[in-house]
Amino acid sequence: MREDPSWRSRYARRLAVTDAGAVLWATLGALVFRFGSPDSGSIISKEGMPYISISLVLACSWWLMLSAWGTRDSRILGHGTEEYKRVVSSSLWLFGIIAIVSYTFQFNTARGYVGIALPAGLATLLLSRYLIRQLLQLERHAGKSMSKVLIIGGPSSAEHLARSLALQPMAGYVPAATYLPGSPAGTTVAEDLNLPTLGHETDPERIASTIKNFKPDAVALSSGVNLQPRAIRALGWALADMDVRMIMAPALTDVAGPRIHTQPVAGLPLIHVSTPNLAPAQRFVKRAFDVAGAGVLILVLSPLLLVLALIVRLDSPGPIFFRQERVGTQGSRFQMLKFRSMVVDAEKKLRELQLMNEGSGVLFKIKDDPRITRVGRFIRRYSLDELPQLFNVLFGSMSLVGPRPPLPAEVEQYENHVHRRLLVRPGLTGLWQVSGRSLLSWEDTVRLDLYYVENWSVSGDISILLRTFRAVVSRHGAF
Repeated sequence: MREDPSWRSRYARRLAVTDAGAVLWATLGALVFRFGSPDSGSIISKEGMPYISISLVLACSWWLMLSAWGTRDSRILGHGTEEYKRVVSSSLWLFGIIAIVSYTFQFNTARGYVGIALPAGLATLLLSRYLIRQLLQLERHAGKSMSKVLIIGGPSSAEHLARSLALQPMAGYVPAATYLPGSPAGTTVAEDLNLPTLGHETDPERIASTIKNFKPDAVALSSGVNLQPRAIRALGWALADMDVRMIMAPALTDVAGPRIHTQPVAGLPLIHVSTPNLAPAQRFVKRAFDVAGAGVLILVLSPLLLVLALIVRLDSPGPIFFRQERVGTQGSRFQMLKFRSMVVDAEKKLRELQLMNEGSGVLFKIKDDPRITRVGRFIRRYSLDELPQLFNVLFGSMSLVGPRPPLPAEVEQYENHVHRRLLVRPGLTGLWQVSGRSLLSWEDTVRLDLYYVENWSVSGDISILLRTFRAVVSRHGAF
């Protein structure tokens, strides 16, 4: 991968231009839609309010608010949801201020105008951000628009951090070298990482000199780095003088941002990690979301469900639905519904096919399973066989989003920590589905499910549901 130090300014310019276009389109479009155009014979004003001028001022204020809120900060671009959250937050704050000012000074601002401009602008801003992010991801796939990172720490922690960054190239950090202070001379990280080791000294001046010569975009200090607090502080000052960002990587894994809170105490930034537990109010919200979502989807998809039921019935002898016992919350058992995609005696043939298993861990998967019917192959490819699980969601045995619903035989083979998957209802979809489905290893499936259990949020569920549509259409990992 090639270093591209100019990508931040280039990306920020793209966002500045598209943001300006989005807010101008929203404000002027709302103006025309609400009051008409001069060509139509109407005057674009109301009760003395010059809405053309107001639209231009609003567009400029909106653009500046996006900048002041850090929505174009390179640290949040290209990965995660923070960029979108800041766009929404800055926009809502701006219109909240407008509402307060209008009420305080009794400006008779047209509610219809504001009611059109805000949602139109937000939708356009988010769409343009998404499209530009796709362009950035294409560049990063090609090895461009990356930040070169020097990792400082012990051999094992530096290696772990390097592998973690390499697994997420869309985050924009490419490990370029390591520095292992306090380690014996000649110590390096694993050879397959192909990372040079620049030194082993603990003197902050020697480290700063090495960094100055290497010229990284950022320096990441991994957990357990063998440096005194004063040395780290001195190194931080040196990096600030060189305009090189310093990243602290604590020994926390699979913890979402909302669970992390920083509290400075006596000059120490103490990191607080909240307990991963769904409170009664959260459980109520999640259940209400499930009932409303499943109910709407059943109504909307009812014609498709009827057609699929008829096709399955005509394709091969046997029942329309396949019922299978699965393990739900706290180990409870329930009957999971699917459209039948296999021959009737598929369960009896399972033992004969064990040697053909292509799954990993406790999962059983065969890419070209001979038990699958003609229609079954099609509906499994697009996950249509799982639509009857909406009734499981509606009646409370499953959730729209959650861990993969396991078989009792799988649960019997669980290690102790894997049982935490059963703390919430299993899901119709989840991180496991949008991240590769059958292509995932057992370890990755468990890691994603546990991450979901410990970091649940409504916004996270909505994000997974939106990503599910793309995963189903692309058929990635489905067989």
